[in-house]
Amino acid sequence: MRRAAVVVLVFGALAACQKNDASAGQVAGKLNDAAQVAGQKLDQAASYVGQQVDATKDAAQQNLESASAPSIRIDPAALASSAQANLQNAASAANAQLGKAASITGQGLETAGRKLQAWSAQNAGSSASSSDSADAQKQMDK
Repeated sequence: MRRAAVVVLVFGALAACQKNDASAGQVAGKLNDAAQVAGQKLDQAASYVGQQVDATKDAAQQNLESASAPSIRIDPAALASSAQANLQNAASAANAQLGKAASITGQGLETAGRKLQAWSAQNAGSSASSSDSADAQKQMDK
């Protein structure tokens, strides 16, 4: 959850800068892709758990209908254990995707920061030379 919050904050900071830099767009795209993959993994895990529960329920129902004396036992602990393992796998996959998204976002911010510093240094140099040119023009006019 903390990683997700950090990713959201970083993405918000990027949006606030309103930079049309290609790397910022790539970071947003990669972040979106990673979030979609994580969502898909969670959906797959939930679907799998639902299928297992339905399959177990159907098997139990069929066994009850075909048995003369119901002797079937469904072990809730085994079902819960299986479901928990599947959810842990999905959470692990989602966590890995969020970590990857955070890393990509960090790299993008680092690149954007370097470009901003270069741009700032370049503008500082050009404004200083513009100032020198204006001073030289004033001296000539005198």
